[in-house]
Amino acid sequence: MQNVETLHHEAMELVDQAVLARQRGDIQAVQTFSRAAFRKERAAADLVANQLDLEPTRAVLHRSAAVLALECSELREAERLIGRALAGNPPDDIANELRDLLLEEIYSQRQAIGH
Repeated sequence: MQNVETLHHEAMELVDQAVLARQRGDIQAVQTFSRAAFRKERAAADLVANQLDLEPTRAVLHRSAAVLALECSELREAERLIGRALAGNPPDDIANELRDLLLEEIYSQRQAIGH
């Protein structure tokens, strides 16, 4: 099984590829790279989900995975990741960002698609 650092590094490389694809206007590649990045970052977050002593790394990985879930329109998964991050002991700034910014984005996207 891959370790957390490797998965995170690979996810960030895929995010970079998605950014480049967006600059080229290749929406299909953006989606492909974003989904692959989301899967890797979620896997990294899953590996540390129960390791509450790994804050702030645990919260940062969950926040990153939640942002990628939003990018992929995986709203329920973003909510789950945010909830799991907040269930730990994240630093106040990350907890506030998770509550304020990410949850607002989820609700905004939900309203836009009528859910």
